[in-house]
Parts: sequence; structure tokens; C-alpha cells
Amino acid sequence: MDATEQTFAADVVERSADVPVVVDFWADWCGPCRMLTPVLEREIAARDGQVALVKVDVDANPALADEYGVRGIPAVKAFRKGRVVNEFVGVQSPQAVAAFLDALTQPTEGEQLLTSLRESGAESKVLAALDAGDPAAALELVLGEIPDALPERRDELRRLALAIFDALGPEDAVTLAYRRRLATLLY
Repeated sequence: MDATEQTFAADVVERSADVPVVVDFWADWCGPCRMLTPVLEREIAARDGQVALVKVDVDANPALADEYGVRGIPAVKAFRKGRVVNEFVGVQSPQAVAAFLDALTQPTEGEQLLTSLRESGAESKVLAALDAGDPAAALELVLGEIPDALPERRDELRRLALAIFDALGPEDAVTLAYRRRLATLLY
């Protein structure tokens, strides 16, 4: 699928809430782009809908290239939950492209931690606040324990706060407010 400045939000940002979307920034005159695109297409097709591919012609869509900091092509950016989570520039081997794509289909470190806590029954009050849609309350519980925690527990709490930030996204107002508080408590 080709995206334009008009369709990018729907084709990439919104769609990445459901499935990781890989964006191939390319140009018709770019020889390395012609080498990479078939590799991307083949590897994404092999993942049977687990990852979507969107192509953006940088000559036809310079504002998108500028917005996403594309300075050289081919440039590949992976989106999850509306934001860039990984990227590379230049031609990559099929094995490197496969590893890049496989990483997108795996849960993030934060998602893995929250799943592990749910399975173990640990941090039940924090998880209950998250399940109730109140991440600020969950973070209050986590940050409230940090000042008196032993070093190992402080690290566990730090990782839990980071997992919550990851779930919310870096631009979320709760993330922005509590990330500063976490830094102040830890340092």
C-alpha cells in the first residue's frame, strides 16, 4: 500500500494500533531502494498479516519525510501504537530484515512484565488500577513505595513504572508527569 501526506495518519498511525506497520520511505531514482523493497515485501508476506507494509515516496511526500526525519533512503520505520518503535536506514540483508520484523511481532519488555505480573498475581493493586483505566493511580502506588524501598525493590518498581509508561506511550500526559517524578525519586 502506498501512503500520501493525506492518508498517512489512517494508513500508518491509526492502523498501527491493531498491527505493527512498517513504512518504507523510498524514491523511484534510488537504486538501494529497489534492492530493499522486494526483501521487505517477501519477509512481510511471510508473516501472514502480522505486520503491514506501507510505502512512502519521499519525492511526492516531502512533508512526511521531513516530519519523520528521513535524511537518507531507503529509510524504514516501524510503528506500533501510533509511534515509531524501531528503524533502520540503508539496504539490509534478508536475515536482518527478518529479525527486524520478528522483533515487531513480539511483546515489548513492558508488555512481558505486565503479563508476568498478571500470571503471578503480584502487584494486584497496581494492576487493578490499570484495569480500571486509572494509570495515574497505578503510578501513585508504584512511586509511593520507592522512597522506602530497598535497592532491588526500587529497581522492580522502576521497571514497573517504565512498563506503564510504555503502555501509555511517550506523549501521554500521565507519562510526562510521572516520568519526571520517577526520575526525581530515583536520582
